[in-house]
Amino acid sequence: MRTITNVERRARLARRHRLAPGHRAADVVAAAESMVGLHATLHATVHLAAWARVDALTHADVDGALYTDRTLVKQMAMRSTLFVLTRQTLPAAVRGPGARVAAAEERLLVRDVERAGLTTDGARWVEEVGTAVVAHLSGGAKASWHELRDAVPALAASVPVGRGGSETTVGSRLLTALFARGVIVRCGNDGSWLTDRPRWTTTVSWLGGPLPEMTPDAAPEELVRRWLRAFGPGTDHDLAWWPGEPVTRVRATLRAIEAEEVALDGGAGYVLPDDLEPEEPAEPWAALLPVLDPTTMGWHERDWYLGRHRTQIFDPGGNGGATAWWDGRVVGTWHQLDDEHVRVHLLEDVGPDGVRALEREAQRLTDWLDGARPGARWPSPALLALRAGRGA
Repeated sequence: MRTITNVERRARLARRHRLAPGHRAADVVAAAESMVGLHATLHATVHLAAWARVDALTHADVDGALYTDRTLVKQMAMRSTLFVLTRQTLPAAVRGPGARVAAAEERLLVRDVERAGLTTDGARWVEEVGTAVVAHLSGGAKASWHELRDAVPALAASVPVGRGGSETTVGSRLLTALFARGVIVRCGNDGSWLTDRPRWTTTVSWLGGPLPEMTPDAAPEELVRRWLRAFGPGTDHDLAWWPGEPVTRVRATLRAIEAEEVALDGGAGYVLPDDLEPEEPAEPWAALLPVLDPTTMGWHERDWYLGRHRTQIFDPGGNGGATAWWDGRVVGTWHQLDDEHVRVHLLEDVGPDGVRALEREAQRLTDWLDGARPGARWPSPALLALRAGRGA
């Protein structure tokens, strides 16, 4: 059995994740393709994750790919998470995890509108309101959430959530289901690159036609192949967590694509059958990655790049904060606590070469931000501790 050590895994990460100098992507589309997709829960994360992987990137490059060229598309998919995907990856994400997310949301919505007394036939109600949304957006029309709510008043209805007395609008949940199913799509952003205020249209009009159909097995097989190419080797638990699939189904998919089992430091993992050649060592490299970056979030079993810092980087909800990397490992975080300048907060000694390299990255990011402050939604425990220590 082929053995792939942690050192070799970090060398793969340096090149395949486009983080080491000399291996960065040509543009944001290539960066997204190399990562399967970029996390997009925060609009700023897309820009910051692309900045880390593309030299001479501008904000216009990112938004141009999303909303002008339409070579990248935002999609609700794996783990009910928003991603930016290439047109090539999109069908598998929609037909696989997107369809599961949509079905789960629709079931809950049918139940909740009936419990709220909005209707006695929740399934019919959800279908009719969804049809009204699509009709309003037909022919290439675009609308914000507020415009859709005015055009389809049923979207403004509220239903209770759980037993705590809180409520949510039907519209936000119905749009999530339609979005995950690939019926509607985000076609613009009324906010800046730091905020997310989407506009909506139909996917058919935005992409120029319907998404291709896929068999039930084809979508997960395509996603597993893409994940292994970018993130492999990985364990079956990594591959179950990333798309949100049962581990039994993932193991069946691994057998179907004839993935090769390999030995890892402390366990076993999988790679594609044509991906067994040894990886050359990588020169030491530094990177500053944003909250929810796809590299930080790419595996479920993370000790080989997090070490003892897991509880300092990930919050109790499983959200990875902003990270500082040195030679393939997370060694700290970065922040803008006192002013607009990016500063690195180290959690371990990286030596003078590591400090200098990370300081160069901090200055490069400061220059690129040009006074902008992305903020720190889902701050890491390490950053919270730093804030508390400074009285921030």
